[in-house]
Amino acid sequence: MSDPLGAASGQQFGRRLLLLVDAKGYGASGPIRQREFQEAIPRLVEAAAHAAGLRYSDWETQAQGDALFAVLPEGTSEPALVDTFMRALEAGLRNYNESRLPQAWLRLRATVHYGPASRGDLGFVGPGPVELARLNASDGLKAALAQAPDAHLAVGVSEPIYVDVIRPGYTTLRPGRFWRVEAVEKEYRGAVWIWVPNASGHPKETPSPPALSPSPRTSGYPEPSSRGSMVNTANDNSVIYATQHGDQHIQVADGR
Repeated sequence: MSDPLGAASGQQFGRRLLLLVDAKGYGASGPIRQREFQEAIPRLVEAAAHAAGLRYSDWETQAQGDALFAVLPEGTSEPALVDTFMRALEAGLRNYNESRLPQAWLRLRATVHYGPASRGDLGFVGPGPVELARLNASDGLKAALAQAPDAHLAVGVSEPIYVDVIRPGYTTLRPGRFWRVEAVEKEYRGAVWIWVPNASGHPKETPSPPALSPSPRTSGYPEPSSRGSMVNTANDNSVIYATQHGDQHIQVADGR
């Protein structure tokens, strides 16, 4: 039987759709709450997958305490994962947290990327899983969830997912509901496009960036656009988001 992701030696090459969900504040929680989160995360992810018409039983998953990493089968619908799945996951989190105090909420960061992944002796290896982890751990995605205390989920997608799937309109998500933040984590430098579903503490809709010519998946990322202008937006909490050269700068207005 063929093994498209390679055996433990990792000799074969394959690109897959990758997902990582990670819990906010897990380390500061006590053992009882940590155990509850560990039980809830895979259950909520599986329920969201079923709601999106995705076969969770075909996913290759790797639990990491407060996180769940998944390699999805070839041919998985990218629009279904970034749209229907994320909406269902956010709804599941809201339902889960409904009877809990805010400080005991399970709040997740979820990131999606498409990239090389193969099996190693201790899990999946390759640029894809590494980049996915860097995007999930980026300051921008963490800040997005922290600055929206009523939010249950913050979603981050890599540049190729935004350019190839979201911006062309293959989902019901409006591209202007995403904002781009530079992701600098350890040796990695890239960008993450962020969306916080059903939260008041996020930027209002901003114009999409200039069109890029999407490169084939095998040729890497499109070159980032060179934008010299600065676009300022403000949310209802007087948080000012300034975007220049594709980077986001956040300032809290002192006018309350």
